[in-house]
Amino acid sequence: MSPPTLFKWRHFLPEIILLNVRWYCRYSMSYRDLEEMMQERGVAVDHSTINRWVLQYAPELDKRIRRHLKPTNDSWRVDETYIKVKGVWKYLYRAVDSEGNTLDFMFSTKRDAKAAARFFRKVLKGQHTQAPRVITIDKNAAYPAAMEMLKEEETIGKETQLRQSKYLNNVVEQDHRNIKRIVKPMMGFKSFNSGRRTLSGIEAMNTIRTGQVKGVKQGDSVSGVKFIEAIFGIAA
Repeated sequence: MSPPTLFKWRHFLPEIILLNVRWYCRYSMSYRDLEEMMQERGVAVDHSTINRWVLQYAPELDKRIRRHLKPTNDSWRVDETYIKVKGVWKYLYRAVDSEGNTLDFMFSTKRDAKAAARFFRKVLKGQHTQAPRVITIDKNAAYPAAMEMLKEEETIGKETQLRQSKYLNNVVEQDHRNIKRIVKPMMGFKSFNSGRRTLSGIEAMNTIRTGQVKGVKQGDSVSGVKFIEAIFGIAA
């Protein structure tokens, strides 16, 4: 989708829209916080409008960064964390490699073998991921069942090891905290779909922040901004 089509009929410049999407998905703040911050800069935009921007452009950000991600290694660390939707816990599956680089994520209503298998398939489809040599998990019984299912259908090689290790899985559990810190001010999502779309932007910004995108160093926010503008076709 080209930039003119992507931002068609918007009453604000693409730079303003992406600024709000970036900030909301990167920092621990609410839509009303952003509304006030825009007012200080002479931009009158309602928090509900910013919400619509995030729901539309956060998944697009995640989609566009995929082919720019650096390759990851073959040692997976997999775990799930809890996110509330209308007061009910849902499950955010997440996987990183042994160096803490994000492999992929998946928001799910279920926490069972079918959901785990679906998540593994999603990770394997990534352009930046490779088939796992070993997958480290916690004590969730769904993962061994999912692994058996995938080996039977030859989606994952028979030689792939599955190991349970709380210590080795600390790297993904620590990474959960960065996501949960940003989600906390949101006080839960109103719908599963809004949660899924928003989380895609949060995960995308996390990979940029941690230097997993080619040409962007860890913690270099300036080059991160330029990268986002470039992939949306609005850079000078």
